[in-house]
Amino acid sequence: MAGASSALAQAGGVRVRKAKTTKLFKSPSGFPNALALSPEGLWIGEQKLSAALAAQYHMPEPKSLDEEAWLVDWNGKVLKTVRTPSRNTSGMAFGNNRIWMVANAPPQGVFEVDMNSKLISHRQIPLGPANDGGGCHGAMWQDGKLWIAALRLRALLRVDPVTWTPEFMIPFYQSAERNRYHAMAWDASVPGQPAIWQAVGNDSKSFAEGKPGLVKYDAVTGKVLELVDFLPGSADPHGLVMHNGTLISCDAGIHPNWPNNDSPMSGWIFRIDFV
Repeated sequence: MAGASSALAQAGGVRVRKAKTTKLFKSPSGFPNALALSPEGLWIGEQKLSAALAAQYHMPEPKSLDEEAWLVDWNGKVLKTVRTPSRNTSGMAFGNNRIWMVANAPPQGVFEVDMNSKLISHRQIPLGPANDGGGCHGAMWQDGKLWIAALRLRALLRVDPVTWTPEFMIPFYQSAERNRYHAMAWDASVPGQPAIWQAVGNDSKSFAEGKPGLVKYDAVTGKVLELVDFLPGSADPHGLVMHNGTLISCDAGIHPNWPNNDSPMSGWIFRIDFV
């Protein structure tokens, strides 16, 4: 392998490389903190700050607490809007013709909503208290199953969406600099070797101090396959999907301990390119 100065190296048997971000289009007005794929385009999940969170971020209480899911085409044109009762949405999935919004504030849990904005179910993340399974920073629909980035468990959890039975768990990759976890995306680019990408980051006080990255897991064993560091000045990844072999993310504009809209890419949907 090339030396440490190369864009590609090895660390303890794990591939290491770098990535940059490229703006695609602006999200509808609001804080975009979740993404999901559908045949018609890209779903974007709205995050609102209310109650204690609104006070924490020095923002006024929103007039409506409902958080929306917007279906947009690949130019950013809004095709459909679904209203959901989720709170502080930090992840979403699209599957079985339903929106699955995951909350990161009370009442927590997963909100299953149909295309007419009707709430079908509200259930807590499994393996926790019945009334509070903890927060969530991501979700993904794959092969009829719902994956949840469960903060209480510090793991990616695969759940049967009908029985709500937990089936498989991949512990979050952990390091001194990678202790914040966001959304995930399925990677089927290598036949017979499915993988999952997860957006990660560090504890920081500003965009300038942020060190976003990616972790790639073997979807069958949970083994860490690859680590990616973003080049300085890259957007702040929250939601994550893979579309036609390319990772797509969103910059929410809200980040714990950062000034609001500190990132120059706040509100943008962007492409992730490996370098």
